[in-house]
Amino acid sequence: MPLREIGSTGIQVTPVAMGCWPIAGVTSIHVTEENSLATLQAAADAGITHFDTAWIYGYEGESEKLIGRALGHRRDEITIASKGGIHWENREQAHDARPETIRAECEGSLKRLGTDRIDLYYLHSPDPAVPLAETAGAFRELLDEGKIRSVGVSNCRVPQLEEFSRVCPLSASQPPYNMLQRHIEEEHLPWCREHNVSLMIYWPLMKGLLAGKLARDHQFEPQDGRQKLPMFQGEEWEKTQDLLDVLREVAAEAEVTIAQLVIHWTISQPGITAALCGAKRPEQIVETAAAMNISLTESQQTRIDQAVAERGSTILTRPV
Repeated sequence: MPLREIGSTGIQVTPVAMGCWPIAGVTSIHVTEENSLATLQAAADAGITHFDTAWIYGYEGESEKLIGRALGHRRDEITIASKGGIHWENREQAHDARPETIRAECEGSLKRLGTDRIDLYYLHSPDPAVPLAETAGAFRELLDEGKIRSVGVSNCRVPQLEEFSRVCPLSASQPPYNMLQRHIEEEHLPWCREHNVSLMIYWPLMKGLLAGKLARDHQFEPQDGRQKLPMFQGEEWEKTQDLLDVLREVAAEAEVTIAQLVIHWTISQPGITAALCGAKRPEQIVETAAAMNISLTESQQTRIDQAVAERGSTILTRPV
């Protein structure tokens, strides 16, 4: 697949990006520094050019530090997105999107990444205690100073996109989106297409559920937080397993994995610029990167679309 532009910035990215939350090891299990560094390198070797991280990805910014270590020598070959506005307090997430905080967190991210610019810098989430226009003003200043090349917002609703964009040029929005959670198609996606705002979606595999490797009778390890989500329980779980049965048949016919099939479907949806694919081992990101290079027949695409429609959209855990 050809590169895609972020908004109207001229910045080009691959439609499969690496989401760098898992490599920090905060919420993912069985993460090692060796594997995290190797995964970043494998992603770049597989053709991925866009890497998405955040200050909060790691209690001490570990994700950003790993990117700097693994890919610093390839800085001009890649684009980096990071985020500010949420930090850790006693291992709990806390919002702080005051202008002075946004600036300080951006400066910290630049230092940890070992770079002089961040290609795409997001407000990680609106801060209820700070007027959004004030936060947007800080992003505008960073943009004007050249510390960041473009601006995005994450976990925002359409009215918030509108409010933010009145103060600062908005080039990207980052909501959750996958075969199971398609609510952005109603309002969020049309607004972004109308205003030339790229959708850089996360959770395309819904935390591994749509990779098709969790059997119906799968037993989660006690420390695996996914089992607390409604998507991984009861009727929602069973309906998704029915969908996966169909995807498994199409994937076998197309000689691809289920994960590749799902990622390909996601990045082929109108208005989607890139899908952020998390990974903590090299083979995982190599597999999903290959989704950029597969092709499906019209019949296969129709069968997938029908199965997705029959499954139906489900409960969101993030705003759209």
